[in-house]
Amino acid sequence: QVQLVESGGGLVQPGGSLRLSCAASEIIIRISDMGWYRQAPGKQRELVARLNDRGDTNYADSVKGRFSISRDNTKNTVFLQMNSLKPEDTAVYYCFVRTALTEYWGQGTQVTVSS
Repeated sequence: QVQLVESGGGLVQPGGSLRLSCAASEIIIRISDMGWYRQAPGKQRELVARLNDRGDTNYADSVKGRFSISRDNTKNTVFLQMNSLKPEDTAVYYCFVRTALTEYWGQGTQVTVSS
């Protein structure tokens, strides 16, 4: 069973940066897209950033210009670089990997932006 392991979350001051990583336990073939969702307390889970197999990216309007998604194919890892963080970015961040047949999810990593 493929597992996605996230890391890089934590507490950061407003204006700071964090880099989230999501590593798959084994090679996943035929990936259609991968990326990150987040869920803040009392709110629905929302898509933050997505990267498809053609290299196209999508971002939530609230993070455009501040967040950047990338992948390392050799390590089967996807990253989320988060700059200029705001308190409203506070949430649990979940990575996902989707194929034609199934999708995998990480366990979530907490990001807290507070002074």
